[in-house]
Amino acid sequence: MEDKNIRLDYRVILDMVSEGSSILDLGCGDGELLRLLKEKKNVKGQGIEIDEQAVYKCVAKGVNVLHGDIDSGLSGYRDKSFDYVILNESLQQVVHLDKVLEDSLRVGKKVIVGFPNFTYYKSRFQLFFLGRTPVTSALPYKWYQTPNLHFLSISDFRDYCRDKDINIEDTVCLGFKRRVFVLPNLLANTGIFLVSK
Repeated sequence: MEDKNIRLDYRVILDMVSEGSSILDLGCGDGELLRLLKEKKNVKGQGIEIDEQAVYKCVAKGVNVLHGDIDSGLSGYRDKSFDYVILNESLQQVVHLDKVLEDSLRVGKKVIVGFPNFTYYKSRFQLFFLGRTPVTSALPYKWYQTPNLHFLSISDFRDYCRDKDINIEDTVCLGFKRRVFVLPNLLANTGIFLVSK
C-alpha cells in the first residue's frame, strides 16, 4: 500500500490483510484502521474499544464497534471465528498480556501485533544521557500519562513467541518514515508481527 497519506503502520497492516477477510480489532481506538481496511480491502470488521469517546468516533465513521475491555477476555467468540485479530498499539496497554494474546490466537486464524519498540535508540539516548523516561514519536506520553503497562522490545517479543510456541509468519520493523532492515531492535521505533498458533 503506497498511499503516503495513510500512517505507515496502517499501510503495513493493510498489506498483511487479505482481501475480503473478517477482522476483530482489539483496542481499535477511533476506528480509522478498520475504516481503511473496509474501504481498501473490503473486510468485514468489528472493533472493541474501552474509551467511550473513541467509540463515538468509530460510530461516526461507520465502524462496527463494541464498548468493552479486552482484558475481560473474548469468551463470547468461537475458536477461529475471524481471519485476523489485530492488536495494534494495544497489547502493551493490557493488564493480562498472556491472556489477551492467548484469546486472540484462539479467536483469530492469524494475529497482527503492533507495538512501540522501547529499545529504540532515541529512547536509549534519553534514558542514558538525560536520565529521563523516553518520549518519542512512538512513545508520545510523559511517564505519568502513559497507558503502557508493558515495556517490550522487538527482541523481547521474538523471545516471547519462541517461549510460548507462537509462530511468527512475518515481521515488519518501522522507523519514522520507512521500514528498517538492519539492527531493528536499535533502529526501529515500531514492530509489527503477523503470528499464529
